[in-house]
Amino acid sequence: MNESVWIFPCIQDEVTRLSLELGIPLQIANILVNRNICDVESAHKFLYGTIDDLHDPFLMSGMEQAVNRIKKAVVQKEKILLFGDYDVDGILSIVVLLKTLKFLGLDPDYYIPDRLKEGYGIKEEHIKIVLQRKATLLISVDSGIKAVKFVDRAKENGIDVIITDHHQPGDSLPDALAILNPVLKSSGYPDKKLAGIGVVFKLIQALMMGEKESRELSRYLKFVSIGTITDVVSLRGENRVFVKFGLKELESISNKGLSSLMEMCSLKRENITVGDIGFRVGPRINAAGRIGRADLAVELFFAETGQRARELATELDRLNSKRQKIEEKIYNQAVIKIKERSIDKHYRLLLIGSEEWHRGVIGIVASKLKDNFHRPVILFVYKDGKAYGSGRSIREFSLIECLNENRKFFINYGGHPMAVGCEVSCENMKSMKEALNAYAKVRLKDEDLKKKIYIDAKIDFNSIDVSFFENLSLLSPFGVGNPNPLFLAEKVEVAVEPKKINRKHSKFFVRQDGRIFEALGWKKGEWADTICKGDVIDLVFSFQISNYLGERKYYLSIEDLRKSS
Repeated sequence: MNESVWIFPCIQDEVTRLSLELGIPLQIANILVNRNICDVESAHKFLYGTIDDLHDPFLMSGMEQAVNRIKKAVVQKEKILLFGDYDVDGILSIVVLLKTLKFLGLDPDYYIPDRLKEGYGIKEEHIKIVLQRKATLLISVDSGIKAVKFVDRAKENGIDVIITDHHQPGDSLPDALAILNPVLKSSGYPDKKLAGIGVVFKLIQALMMGEKESRELSRYLKFVSIGTITDVVSLRGENRVFVKFGLKELESISNKGLSSLMEMCSLKRENITVGDIGFRVGPRINAAGRIGRADLAVELFFAETGQRARELATELDRLNSKRQKIEEKIYNQAVIKIKERSIDKHYRLLLIGSEEWHRGVIGIVASKLKDNFHRPVILFVYKDGKAYGSGRSIREFSLIECLNENRKFFINYGGHPMAVGCEVSCENMKSMKEALNAYAKVRLKDEDLKKKIYIDAKIDFNSIDVSFFENLSLLSPFGVGNPNPLFLAEKVEVAVEPKKINRKHSKFFVRQDGRIFEALGWKKGEWADTICKGDVIDLVFSFQISNYLGERKYYLSIEDLRKSS
């Protein structure tokens, strides 16, 4: 029934100490220790941290130069051009920085490249755009760390450049006026895992520090939280603060565009979760850049009338539906390719492509394939003699290191350990595939390719009460770096005959110590055929909340199950 590896928690001395000193259940303390939060001070900050815990933005190298240059532009009423990426992180970075500069009295402009025609990043030829728009200062967001040639051209034309980015650099850094990027060794910033919009927020924080305008900061957090969540960065450190308080800010929305978008997603303005943003709000913003025009999403958040906001939100919803259909078609075609050629049996890194696929959605498909086959995946679209790739990886394998080691094959590439984009000449594809497969064969072991389920704590149903849920809520928001905790309940009885829902989900009730919980196995319809009423099983699950018809209740979302031994 099961091929997954269950990794069990190890109770340590710190667990008991944290439980006693913080007054929290042992299971909650165990989760903190599993997150490597082992001392009382760190645990208290994790559970109860506030905006006041954010770092001084001037700890980031380049911040003083960037702030001084922008303030000079404000005084002299200069033209500033913002250059961004076409994903949610880039789009919302543009939005919050535009709002800030407008608030400071400027009339900034922006440019987002076309994903299909121009690809990612600032190219040397983009200098034409800056000159056409007569800007004297360019600020990049969520991009620019590899724009060496562009910055050289900008300097030749008397244009200053401030780069804000969170991606890894190339062999050399651009000769920009200021570079704000926490991942640089020279950055000096304590938090290395900010999203692009997180770096932009630090710039805004620095611009407003000590000024009466600082009260404006909190209203940006709703956008910062959406960008941070959808860029799938670790929800620890400052990212956790951004998302925790940004989700709270979403309970009160004055922006007409954001309000219309939330309504389009059928979301009420309370109890908004990371999942709501990641699976409902984010994809609609992303769709603009993936298969439409990213500027539609920017325009949405500057809509002056409710009617215009609803029109734009409706268009983003339409584009997202179109994206979903394209994505499903590519996914099914990719699975057929993999299975027909037994690619997953022969290779530890899946590299496949097609001339027919859409460049804007292959990254999403790669992520789904990665989850399905539990191995790194790079999908390619072939066009005009080039292969455009987008990859996603598992925690055991860094894709960006793989590409770094084989950089000679790429025209261009960039990304993170878990996600990359690249461009290759089609004539180099065969050699590139051989090199990447050889690299993966050495670094990925058979056990790395098995799905691992990391259990946070064992629990008995009789220890689950209102107080437990109150303490559990302190751990939220959940996401990368702080996943929704998984609990193990052993020797649980199946109380009623399982049902299959919509032919792909399973639903049943489980009993232990006289207490009964509803259990749902999403996309695990086969469980309804393999377990029966009266079976005794071990369950790995997370707690989920249902607010159906105003009634709040908890149910068990089953990650995995086994017959008890």
